[in-house]
Amino acid sequence: MTRRIVVTGLGAVTPLGLDVATTWEALVHGRSGITRITRFDPAPYETQIAGEVKGFDPTKWMDRKEVRRTDRFAQYAVGAATQALDDSGLKGGGEDRDRIGVAIATGVGGIETLIDQVLLMKERGPSRLSPFLVPMLMANAGSAQISMQFDLRGPSLTHVSACASSSHALGECAELIKRGQADVMVVGGAEAAVLPLPIGAFATMHAMSRRNDAPEKASRPFDKDRDGFVLSEGAAVLVLEERERAIKRGAKIYGELVGYGATADAYHITAPAPEGEGNARAMQMALDQAGMKPSDIEYINAHGTSTQPNDREETAAIKRVFGDHAKKLMVSSTKSMTGHLLGAAGALEAMACILAMRDGCIPPTINYETPDPALDLDYVPNHARARPIKTALSNSMGFGGHNASLIFRAA
Repeated sequence: MTRRIVVTGLGAVTPLGLDVATTWEALVHGRSGITRITRFDPAPYETQIAGEVKGFDPTKWMDRKEVRRTDRFAQYAVGAATQALDDSGLKGGGEDRDRIGVAIATGVGGIETLIDQVLLMKERGPSRLSPFLVPMLMANAGSAQISMQFDLRGPSLTHVSACASSSHALGECAELIKRGQADVMVVGGAEAAVLPLPIGAFATMHAMSRRNDAPEKASRPFDKDRDGFVLSEGAAVLVLEERERAIKRGAKIYGELVGYGATADAYHITAPAPEGEGNARAMQMALDQAGMKPSDIEYINAHGTSTQPNDREETAAIKRVFGDHAKKLMVSSTKSMTGHLLGAAGALEAMACILAMRDGCIPPTINYETPDPALDLDYVPNHARARPIKTALSNSMGFGGHNASLIFRAA
């Protein structure tokens, strides 16, 4: 019998709030988390805005000694995972910890630690490097820290595929549970890259918005005047669990992960394939696995980065897969409010799909002011929409040509 995968816990640390409830409340009210950068002086940079996590205290979630030995991205991961485990009822003992695993994806891992230590070595020599440099910068540090902190002895994995990382993690971990290699996986993504080097690097690519005078208006997916994405940080974690196990223990079930598709463009290191060909194949693959027709999907949480090429090609991909039904779909980009959390984006957007189904409320695409004649879908402009739905699809695409699509069904 096929093992079915349900979501039984959620956790989040984002520019919109330090928990799921605050983040979701901001999303449905169309509030932006984008501000002028405060972590460093952004004046020399072409882009001076970002989605920063404000007020996060890692000692709320971790021992002070461990805080000193972990990068900020791993601290965000622990905060979100602690919330998700608590929400699921799995935080304490009494469970078979050998059957519970962890997979925290990331795009760039402990980049803050790496930058700081490179500068330190340049100024004071290699003997001054921290003995914790390597474990702090490792991409798998988030997964490792959570496994150790909660004694989770199942598979411990880290998926790194740029902005598709945590969507890949969710899909691959669902497959892992189906194969019987675990019963529960604590899955998500974490990122902490609002730093001078990444801001400068993305700016030289002309990939980021330069609306420095109006940060909250900068991320405007599908709008004609979009001029790039806005870099953000944070973490989102979902607890995936085998359905019969969840029912047996009386767990709260948010929804079911029923479809997953993953493809490669094999086209360009940063640009999406023409007509969104790779993304289209990922969506079709997810539909096929779910046993659904295009007309069964009601809402798409788009990758929707607010760059000219992404929004154009993603719209083309949706039309290619959904045909006449594309015009009936609700398609929104929550990046208009959160900015782009890179490797954590997919998990946060999967969470938005789950909560949209739970509450019958579709989060909007804010800052949609000037329609692009070439982009003619229903982007749920500017205001949330009350609409009961039973299905939702989440799209993710990453530099390197990575594509991932996930389909969720209401509980």
